[in-house]
Amino acid sequence: MEQEKCTILVIDDEKSIRRLLEKELATSQRDLLTAADGKEAMTILKNNWVDVIIMDLRLPDVSDLSLLIEVKESVPYVEVVMITGHGDVDSAVEAMKFGAYDFIQKPFNLERLDLVIEKAHQRVLLARENTILKHNRDRSREQIQFIGKSQVISDIKFLINKVAPAQIPVLITGDSGAGKDVVARMIHQLSSCANNTMIIKNCASLQKELARSELFGHMKGSFTGATDSHEGLMAFAHDSTLFLDEIGELSMGVQASLLRVLETQTYRRVGEKEERKVNIRLLFATNRNLAEEVEHGRFNEAFFHRINAFNIEIPSLKERKEDLPLLVDFFLTRLSPDNSSYKIVESAMNCIMRYQWPGNIRELRNVIERSIILAENNIITERCLPRELISVAEESQASLSLESVEKNHILKILQFYDGNRQKSADTLGISRKTLYRKLANYNS
Repeated sequence: MEQEKCTILVIDDEKSIRRLLEKELATSQRDLLTAADGKEAMTILKNNWVDVIIMDLRLPDVSDLSLLIEVKESVPYVEVVMITGHGDVDSAVEAMKFGAYDFIQKPFNLERLDLVIEKAHQRVLLARENTILKHNRDRSREQIQFIGKSQVISDIKFLINKVAPAQIPVLITGDSGAGKDVVARMIHQLSSCANNTMIIKNCASLQKELARSELFGHMKGSFTGATDSHEGLMAFAHDSTLFLDEIGELSMGVQASLLRVLETQTYRRVGEKEERKVNIRLLFATNRNLAEEVEHGRFNEAFFHRINAFNIEIPSLKERKEDLPLLVDFFLTRLSPDNSSYKIVESAMNCIMRYQWPGNIRELRNVIERSIILAENNIITERCLPRELISVAEESQASLSLESVEKNHILKILQFYDGNRQKSADTLGISRKTLYRKLANYNS
């Protein structure tokens, strides 16, 4: 994985210091920004993503540690390195009590400053990574696959490959368990931000009153219980992908705020007046019919048209049963303990093929996982399958048996009347048209 870029903000009223640090610290993996005072620094912070700040302890427009305190409250996930003169060491130590990472004395030891910046940046990345861990159920970087060779799956793969390099939002629709999250992960893996961690959030798990705060972050004191400032998922998905599943669960107000992010690439934390810029790829998913939700006034119409610009619809598993053998083989390999080899007998596979799979891929995965546990000598038989799969197969078999009996009876009557269809229909008690239709079905 490539090293993540570090953006450094140097705040110092001496132009020579700003120029020196801009020249000496800049590398291919670092971006340098500079500010001459606290006011200019806060403007830069509201319009740029900054990882590490190098701040002079004494600035012309701020007193003591007020800028440090304001920075730590406004941008929690940033590390601040203080620049201090020989006589200000006690003040620099005091600054560390208010959240400064370290301090460097003038004149600079550039090697030490470089090392401190690297350590501060690693601490920033670790803090963000820990937060991402709380939101992502599965952070594995394994290659995601959309299993299937049916025409509909080939079409979906074509759409994924076309839209992945673009920055436009994508709406992924389909029944629960159909694989919408797999499509989202594939889009991320094929995008320009694939090296950064994708953030996933199921909107159904968000508390309605806290959804805005969790998505956009909040300022200290912005609502009851907001004892500290916090970044939201928007900040952590900067330069990456944010996948919001079950988007229909969000309130109209939050939908409007997400529309603003799509239109302007800016957002505002709860309780904050200034807009923040963000570079983010947004993917959405739902099992609802959002067009109907719009008609009933339950979904923001403008937001719907914006995210529906590129829609990928995932078919249910019953609509692509030709992919079932491939999916079964995939799960048998993936879920088998200790790389053991499992086989499924023909009668069990027939049960799987006849079942309608209302729970889609998720249900199939659970059935295969259960079957592996119940298998004897690594052989999966009908006894390893849930009762509902066997019942469907038995009903299907019974239906086939009745059709077979009827077919044999009709053919015997036709043979008795030397193929005379009118007499055969009269004897059978059905119309000649019905007899023709049944015979056509038998031939097909």
